[in-house]
Amino acid sequence: MSDAKKTNGWTPRQPMVSIKDVHKSFGDLEVLKGVSLDVMKGECICIIGPSGSGKSTLIRCVNALNDIQKGSILVEGQEVNDPDLDKLELRKKVGMVFQQYNLFPHKTAIENIMMAPITVLKQDKDEVAEHAASLIRKVRLGGKENSYPGELSGGQQQRVAIARSLAMNPDVMLFDEVTAALDPETVKEVLVTIQDLAEEGMTCILVTHEMGFANEVANHIYFTDLGVIVEHGPPKTFFKKAKDPRTKEFLSQIL
Repeated sequence: MSDAKKTNGWTPRQPMVSIKDVHKSFGDLEVLKGVSLDVMKGECICIIGPSGSGKSTLIRCVNALNDIQKGSILVEGQEVNDPDLDKLELRKKVGMVFQQYNLFPHKTAIENIMMAPITVLKQDKDEVAEHAASLIRKVRLGGKENSYPGELSGGQQQRVAIARSLAMNPDVMLFDEVTAALDPETVKEVLVTIQDLAEEGMTCILVTHEMGFANEVANHIYFTDLGVIVEHGPPKTFFKKAKDPRTKEFLSQIL
């Protein structure tokens, strides 16, 4: 464990991400209305719910891409809502993959992966190149190192985006609807990549509409609606024994 983590007093027995009574508004629109959840080291949780229920806003708050009006978000004991927070240091620990791949079109796959470790972490270029090559293989894109984004399918581009985030050696990975823009035939290859990460013990928080994937991979599932967590539980009970009428209605429409 690094010295930075020790100074926050965090230990792996505590939640790696702890969200308590988080409220977030955009103007007069209250998007999050007191959300609380904990994620332990090595857990994979899925957040599901209808569009506009606050799912993406919540995980963007974890990465300090959105501020919050009330509540607390701790990542390894560090308060994300602290006005003195070093957001760059936070984002070294908390990787995020978005619905859009946001790759640099004029850079090859491996160059996209290498950029942040070289420019942000100031790591040795040869070491970064070796690590990037291993990440290319990890996301099952061996042979595509020198391909440009325009030469790759959507699923392949998304896997490059995942590898790019992993290149920063994060402790937590956030995935925001990463398959939403993909063709059905390319969804599975991205989900398999995320499943591999979860099985290796990466702490993952996913916003997803892929219920079969959530059922198979998640340790815990949270259902959000109108800015609150309506119901949550492990997949076995969540999908088969949902209690809240809103959860039952949502599941009946998508399963």
